Amino acid sequence: MDVLGDLVARDRRSERPAFYAAETNRSVSYHDFCTTAYKAGNVLRYLGVREGATVAVGGGVGRHPLWAFYGAGQLGATTRFVDGEAAATGDPRVLLLPVADEETVSPGPSTKLATYGGAPAQATTLHWEKELWSENPAVHPTDVDPADPLLAGGEETYTHADLLDAARAVVDAFDLGEASRIAVRGPLVQPHVVAAGLVAPILAGGTVVVPDEGASADVAVVGDDDENPPEPRACRAADVPL
Repeated sequence: MDVLGDLVARDRRSERPAFYAAETNRSVSYHDFCTTAYKAGNVLRYLGVREGATVAVGGGVGRHPLWAFYGAGQLGATTRFVDGEAAATGDPRVLLLPVADEETVSPGPSTKLATYGGAPAQATTLHWEKELWSENPAVHPTDVDPADPLLAGGEETYTHADLLDAARAVVDAFDLGEASRIAVRGPLVQPHVVAAGLVAPILAGGTVVVPDEGASADVAVVGDDDENPPEPRACRAADVPL
């Protein structure tokens, strides 16, 4: 597997859970995860996302940010996870946010705003879920190279090869496999959290877990300032070679 899109290849579809949200007790199978990642890529392409474009994604860990990341990666685009007032900076081609944040941003004229979690208030804002569920799940014909940029974080940009190499190191270090549950407790604006929490579990065939206070997992991916994760094993920035 050389690029992010390889992780959602059709032959990886199965009924095993790829994603689990503890708060809603909802799982997404690998079949649905991969198929919806194709749909996400097609929605983004419809919005003008191409190789070299940037997709900014807010709202923390969830199904829709995860699908947007994998969809953008299939198109050769770069994802930047954002929060707060920085969400609309940098003129991304698409800015995807929770619907509750719709009126907190003022994107520039070259940015298309999309929201998830309900219908948007403004007619000019794209209803992400509506477009996602109605989209054709065709696989994208775009050629993506391992050296192409995939993730922007801070002042750095990381390639497909960077993220996959880091994810492999996490898989090996924590012996992740199909039965592994990886709780993502750190913020996605930190690149090591993306590599360990969104890429490594899918690479291993395990499950990305959005935990609540009582949920546990095999490994917790934590932020730079999280000193006391509840899981017995924690993956920290120092564990991720980025």
